Amino acid sequence: MEYEVIEQEGFKYIEAGEGEPLVLLHGLMGELSNWEPVLNHFKAKYRVIVPILPIYELPLLTLGVKSLSKYVHRFLKFKKLSQVVLIGNSLGGHVGLVFTVAHQEFVKALVLTGSSGLYENAFGGSFPKRESRDYIREKVEYTFYDPATATEELVDEVFKSVNDRSRVIRILALAKSAIRHNMSKDLQKITIPVSLIWGKQDKITPPEVAVEFHELLPNSELNWVDKCGHAPMMERPDIFNEYLQTFLNRILLK
Repeated sequence: MEYEVIEQEGFKYIEAGEGEPLVLLHGLMGELSNWEPVLNHFKAKYRVIVPILPIYELPLLTLGVKSLSKYVHRFLKFKKLSQVVLIGNSLGGHVGLVFTVAHQEFVKALVLTGSSGLYENAFGGSFPKRESRDYIREKVEYTFYDPATATEELVDEVFKSVNDRSRVIRILALAKSAIRHNMSKDLQKITIPVSLIWGKQDKITPPEVAVEFHELLPNSELNWVDKCGHAPMMERPDIFNEYLQTFLNRILLK
């Protein structure tokens, strides 16, 4: 990735551009590079910030979607940001939801893509077997509609994570926390505009999850991305960016 990771006051993040702030939250197995097409597209008109969620740094006993939400709160206060557009994929979407319920005054609008929070079929129902790179490739490919999206670099990163015992323990702890922290009863509290941008062939958080989010979030829109799996911003970036731009035009020009 061409962007330099900034380290300040215990926070690590990427930042580019000026204007209305867009804060991008990555998923459990997500890399900052997952957001590169979005960053490249929007940095010309917006201030785009991608914090690294401290999945491998927070104390294990407190690790969960709530502690990551608190981290986002500390980060936004550190950056002196308010009225941000929060954009989250997978676990990042879930963290964005938990944060918004607790601190809606910080969030102008929310964008969810393949978000957990209601239901997710992580790794296709089973955790990857360690040591088997072919198995890891199969599970990473399962994330996408087009298996070719699972690059060697992406497979290598996931393979490295699942063969690091301390990382595996943390990934499992967070996955369990996400399952426990079901958002269905809280979503009605989120009254700000929400855009759901969802892969029609998402097997991790299937289309019915997006429909349920749409029904439960009082001020939401639902946009489908065809021939696309769990990470539209990676697999179909042009369509994702177009939906996002249309949403930003609507909510920021009010």
